[in-house]
Amino acid sequence: MTGVPVLPQTAMAGTILPQHVRTAFGVGNEEPRPVVWAGRRAWHCGDVLVRPVPDNAVAAWSARVLDGLEVERLRLARPIRSSDGRWVVAGWAACRFVSGTIEPRHDAVLEVAGRLHAATASLPRPALLDGRDDLLTRSAAAAFGERRLVLDPATGGELFTGLAPYRSPIRSEPQVVHPELFGSVLFDEDGTPALIELTPSWRPKAWAAAVVVVDALAWGGADDGILQRWADQPEWPQMLLRGLLHRLALHAQHPEASIRTLAGLERVARLVAPLL
Repeated sequence: MTGVPVLPQTAMAGTILPQHVRTAFGVGNEEPRPVVWAGRRAWHCGDVLVRPVPDNAVAAWSARVLDGLEVERLRLARPIRSSDGRWVVAGWAACRFVSGTIEPRHDAVLEVAGRLHAATASLPRPALLDGRDDLLTRSAAAAFGERRLVLDPATGGELFTGLAPYRSPIRSEPQVVHPELFGSVLFDEDGTPALIELTPSWRPKAWAAAVVVVDALAWGGADDGILQRWADQPEWPQMLLRGLLHRLALHAQHPEASIRTLAGLERVARLVAPLL
């Protein structure tokens, strides 16, 4: 089993896994170890991971779906209910530990996206998406021309404004997709992928694949050929454009964004522009 890096106690200062949460998820007698799991804070309790969640509604929806989802050749971090049947207790969720690390296997992540979105194609549109106004939702809406945002020109807004006019109408139907797969797929020592969570978005599946490609090119060290290797995706140039606009809008709103972190997206823009 691939090791999980254990955090020193000081790294989790101010974060305490409450005893009542441990008891609720059936690990009250296990010694909790603070760990980093796919870049996320968590507590390793036996074969269970208990972690704080930023959004209770999304975490509960994700758990309900992952509890019954089956995806070919994909391990899933199966969620665990609390003793009273809840998926989230006081802002904490639990799942079975799955081994692996985030690796730059970008084409393999795109293969996972195809299999995952085939499995989620029949899911209804999540009601929790109604009226949402978080950073990811705003950025996707701006990318698809559904919403106008005031974006910082220096951290992506100027590039967004220059690329947005190249949008043309698309025909692809939306479905439940995971828009954040770049950092949510682990690989074990045998290269078998695992999905640690499911973040819902209601967009075309090719767009979710395009976001992976944008992330891989901007920050993952992917080679330029990834654009052509996945060019059989429906309406690929327009999906790449919307994936890039999504990341530009997000970057321009992010409090930690800088000109330095924009460089990767500028690279993607140079590669995508000739395809439009």
